[in-house]
Amino acid sequence: MTPNGRPAVFLDRDGTITRERGHINRPEDLELVDGAAAAVRALNDAGVLAVVISNQSGVARGLITEEELARIHDELERMLAEEGARLDGAYYCPNFAGGTVERYTVDTSCRKPEPGMIERACRDLGIDLTTSVMVGDQLTDLELARRVGIPGVVVLTGKGETALRQANGSGAPVAHEAPDLADAVSWSVSWIRGRGMHD
Repeated sequence: MTPNGRPAVFLDRDGTITRERGHINRPEDLELVDGAAAAVRALNDAGVLAVVISNQSGVARGLITEEELARIHDELERMLAEEGARLDGAYYCPNFAGGTVERYTVDTSCRKPEPGMIERACRDLGIDLTTSVMVGDQLTDLELARRVGIPGVVVLTGKGETALRQANGSGAPVAHEAPDLADAVSWSVSWIRGRGMHD
């Protein structure tokens, strides 16, 4: 959204960076996908922003509080830092129309595939969408990529195989099918450089 801004790879969390385990509500249940920290570090080294874009409807469902979610995010940051990797931004949507906690059921404009989280990240971080990529393991990630006009990369960790089948049925484009985050990052960095990545 910011011409001549910085390129970013938007990353889903569960099933992409961390192992898919349903609604995680304790930091100790968080586990990185093999090679995920090295993949995030590769983005850092390439000068590409690594930005988490994650639906967390467990908050609206009453399964976790925003304070608990913040502790889980802190643990994710710590686990990545242990391997020399860092996130440049992390955005979570706690809202879900079918939730049980009323304050989180009204405005769902942030919830993927709605573009709210990406729009906010672009404003906050000066991101140029024309040189950015979305990576995730669900159809909502691919549909979000389509809506904002960027490549959608599906990882086959988490729910990726299901997302691929759904994408074939829904017409959501898949720019690249990656076995894991490392492959997704390698493809994304090559694509971004091909677009003339801004320094």
